[in-house]
Amino acid sequence: MAESYDKQAKQYSESRPTYPEKLFQFIASKTPCHDLAWDVGTGSGQAARTLAGIYKNVVATDTSPKQLEFALKLPNITYQCTPPEMSISELEQTVSAESSVDLVTSAAAMHWFDLPNFYQQVKWILKEPDGVIAAWSYTKAEINASAANALLQKLYDDSDPYIDPRARFFLHDKYRTIDFPFQPVDGLDHTGPFEFKMEWLMDLDDCFAFIKSWAHYQAAKDTGVELLHDDFVQGFTRAWHEDGNPKKIATFRINLRIGKVGNGSK
Repeated sequence: MAESYDKQAKQYSESRPTYPEKLFQFIASKTPCHDLAWDVGTGSGQAARTLAGIYKNVVATDTSPKQLEFALKLPNITYQCTPPEMSISELEQTVSAESSVDLVTSAAAMHWFDLPNFYQQVKWILKEPDGVIAAWSYTKAEINASAANALLQKLYDDSDPYIDPRARFFLHDKYRTIDFPFQPVDGLDHTGPFEFKMEWLMDLDDCFAFIKSWAHYQAAKDTGVELLHDDFVQGFTRAWHEDGNPKKIATFRINLRIGKVGNGSK
């Protein structure tokens, strides 16, 4: 699936919605220190850029050099291209030393990871006992125009067969049953999922660009299937303009898992 993200890296960087500030405020409120964050699977840095306004330094890693090419460059973000699997020594060289990171984040990426290996790295690198891991995914967009929304939901369904089955399960499951071996952070009695709402005011071109940024759209294209075929585009365009409003609100539900390493967890 990494190859699909490579092929639409520029589209992805330009066409993805921004995660809400409330999400980051909530996560940051659970880390006593704000010195260093590690954003894993950063893509083109959508989460890293906001983290950089809260944490003194951010290390943002991804396996795709093409995605990183389009990431927003800020003085306190270090972007690193990493292999899919890293040894602990490679992790130390690339990210930071043992027990040195306040926060590990994974924005719409953890469902692609080798979780046992990833969790070993997280537990090694987070400060003990208050280092925090926060991982989230988001649901399908819902548009506030019934006819256009019905067509968009059908397009989501049509694209489903082209996404990795394991990732598809975790996304549909909203991270409810994904393995998450961490303790609740202070003030909470479970590790989630916790829901946040993300809204995006978009026009028709924004919507088509967003669809083309889907990895499963590209994966379908790689098999010779064009999901945005002429009939769909024409029908969707008519439905979009049905209410006379050129802009629509797309609503996404973010599902957050958050926990800490706790005493003696390493």
